[in-house]
Amino acid sequence: MLRVVHFEIPAKDIPRAVAFYRTVFGWEINKWNGPMEYWLATTGKKGDEGIDGAFMDRSITKTTVNTIDVPSLDEYVAKITGAGGRQCTPKAEIPGVGFFCYCEDTEGNLFGIMEALPGTAQR
Repeated sequence: MLRVVHFEIPAKDIPRAVAFYRTVFGWEINKWNGPMEYWLATTGKKGDEGIDGAFMDRSITKTTVNTIDVPSLDEYVAKITGAGGRQCTPKAEIPGVGFFCYCEDTEGNLFGIMEALPGTAQR
């Protein structure tokens, strides 16, 4: 069985959203040192149950997105499209992390799939 390993919360005002989740839930949230505005959220201690996530600009997506860890992005894109879903973004490399794309299920729900590089946290 494959698991949800990451969530993304879209925000119109990312610093305001970050402040809200830090204040309400005590999450540790830090800006990612990458090419886009993306803030990584640690929601609990390492080894505890649950998943971590991120905040991103609402212009990318309007809804919270869950990302599922898959062993092969290409294989699962084929499974998704074969079952009536669709691939919404091209396969993209996240340096040092793995490969990722957004997909949509048969009901129009957006989700991500991630093929982690061997030895990264998702595996």
